[in-house]
Amino acid sequence: MQSWRELLNAGQVIPACPLALNHDGSWSERHQRALVRYYVQSGAGGLAVGVHSTQFAIRDPKHSLYEPLLTHVSSWLSETLPPAKPFIRIAGICGPTAQATSEAMIAARHGYHAGLVSLSALHAAPEAELVRHCAAVANILPIVGFYLQPAVGGRVLSYSFWRQLVENERLVAIKIAPFNRYQTWDVVRAVLDSGREDLALYTGNDDNIIVDLLTPFESRGTTRLMAGGLLGQWAVWTSSAVKMLVDIQQARSASSVSTQWLTKNVALTDANAAVFDAANGFAGCIPGINEILRRQGLMASNRCLDPNEVLSPNQASELDRVIAAYPWLVDDEFVRENLDRWLE
Repeated sequence: MQSWRELLNAGQVIPACPLALNHDGSWSERHQRALVRYYVQSGAGGLAVGVHSTQFAIRDPKHSLYEPLLTHVSSWLSETLPPAKPFIRIAGICGPTAQATSEAMIAARHGYHAGLVSLSALHAAPEAELVRHCAAVANILPIVGFYLQPAVGGRVLSYSFWRQLVENERLVAIKIAPFNRYQTWDVVRAVLDSGREDLALYTGNDDNIIVDLLTPFESRGTTRLMAGGLLGQWAVWTSSAVKMLVDIQQARSASSVSTQWLTKNVALTDANAAVFDAANGFAGCIPGINEILRRQGLMASNRCLDPNEVLSPNQASELDRVIAAYPWLVDDEFVRENLDRWLE
């Protein structure tokens, strides 16, 4: 049977799981379970839980949803997955080192394979401290490095930081999501220079998904491809994303790549701009994801834990526009055919 590491390195669609809330802001376990079933049956190869799209506020004591969410999702995955089917389970890990290691222990206890380590809480710490922080988490649970864009709480990280981090053998993958080509190359170059062939690269650049996946990154005669994507964008229209990744994997094995993929990249970037609310500095990013799922019936509402986190003005009409413009991106029919069963 294929191991989760082999599955990870082969390249998968890994949605960044949203949090399903009712209209009153309470957690809807029914819709959360439906989302898990949707992702599995869409053909996703893994799921990331407790990450930015899930809302960092789940850790707030007034919500206390971090462990319940990880527990339930793990259980629902087990009941939904076919017997012996490998599936990658990634938990978001946040906060200072004491909190991060505690979350890693929770994730390990509930069967998660790796932790996606957010460094947002260490915004002013020197990079050497960040490396030690990641090592402390990795002692408990294999880790996925995370380059989060500064616009939503990340920080700029140097080539030197990544070159040091890739020396940690418990680092199994890196989600590259700075939304910046210079910084994306810093990460890839560090991996190329390390010589590590067992380390999976995953795009988190929701603004440039297709080009990331098609690009052969080369340095000093060594070439690497991004294996797949761990993306908030792939939390919606997931079955279409799975089909697209399969087509991309086939296309990049050819001697030349059709320019149609460049056109599709622009279309997907345009759609992401509407979902993530790029026009307003990503203020409506999470509500945008939730709104797509609400329209499909996979969520009861587009609510966030913070009631002030809502769709931006004109964001709903932008969603209407891109859905009409790019019907190949959406999977409404697939959801319609299965929704009642997922909600049972």
